[in-house]
Amino acid sequence: MDDVIRKVVMPKWGLSMTSGKVTEWVAEEGAEVADGDDLAEIDTDKIAGALESADEGVLRRIIARVGEDVPVGGTIALIAPAEVPESDIDEAARTAREELDSGAVEEVAGPVTGTFDVDGGSIAYATLGEGSEPVVLVHGYGGDKNSWLFVQEPLSRDRAVHAIDLPGHGESGKDVGDGSLAVLARAVLGFLEAAGIEKAHLVGHSLGGAVITAAAATEPERVASLTLVAPAGIGTGINADYLRGFAAATSRRELKPHLGALFADPALATRQLADDLMKYKRIDGVDKALNSLLANLLDGERQGIDITATLSEVEVPVGIVWGSQDAIIPPANVGDRPDVTVVEDAGHMVHMEQPGAVVAAIGLLVTPRR
Repeated sequence: MDDVIRKVVMPKWGLSMTSGKVTEWVAEEGAEVADGDDLAEIDTDKIAGALESADEGVLRRIIARVGEDVPVGGTIALIAPAEVPESDIDEAARTAREELDSGAVEEVAGPVTGTFDVDGGSIAYATLGEGSEPVVLVHGYGGDKNSWLFVQEPLSRDRAVHAIDLPGHGESGKDVGDGSLAVLARAVLGFLEAAGIEKAHLVGHSLGGAVITAAAATEPERVASLTLVAPAGIGTGINADYLRGFAAATSRRELKPHLGALFADPALATRQLADDLMKYKRIDGVDKALNSLLANLLDGERQGIDITATLSEVEVPVGIVWGSQDAIIPPANVGDRPDVTVVEDAGHMVHMEQPGAVVAAIGLLVTPRR
């Protein structure tokens, strides 16, 4: 019965995560669940998010108690068809509970990380999964590869998914040249070359959306599709106060009020998030990089970049995802394009607040329509 009783395990969201807690079971025992359905709300020392099902069937047993600290890889629930005997479920649940109580939990492998030399600088990456149709995830201004943690894990179940740090961000080199889209696009294409990726589906958030569009225009043969998540460069509206405030902040107290604008739920702008961002902002070279990028992103109170014409010339499938409550780049910027998915209850960080919607949008382009 091991092949039909599927374990739901505590996920590994990010390189440093070792355990998590279920704060709420969204699905109840006995409920029918499908691939992608929310099962539980998980809280870690870094961030909270929804755990989605990777299987379909019946949620036959909940193992982990609400508030219980569970190591990464620990079984927290069991999914199986309704016809699986209750005695088999009882036995599997007993084994899972014993493993949690004893701490004898098999460690879950995290992403493979490293750096590549690109144009004399380093580009850091984290890779999950393997297989054809690779996906490359590109973050936005002031972000890093870890912002994709809720998207990368489910996408990696049947393909290789690479999250990279743009120049000036994360663990990559801090030289951004003149801060132009051309420089950042070359970094993305350089990563593809260094990683031996002939062709990839590119996904970009905010500034990253503009960057991958420029990359597709530069080397269209390397790009299979574009998924733009709240992209910069479409329309003129932008929250210039946020961008300037983020770049100028020199303390957590100065930074934290700006972070609430990123989310539909301001409570997600946690002290830990502010602390992590301040650690990044204090790295040598970051201040110069952010201000060089900012000079290109803004033209007074308007956007300083425009990818509209470029996007119209790109001959690959394009999908656009936008949070309905985006307070950084308004969804009204996109106009009446037919390839747009507007996601309710999500702000600018739609891929963190409603990752399932973003995964689904990427899937429409990665998986051929039938």
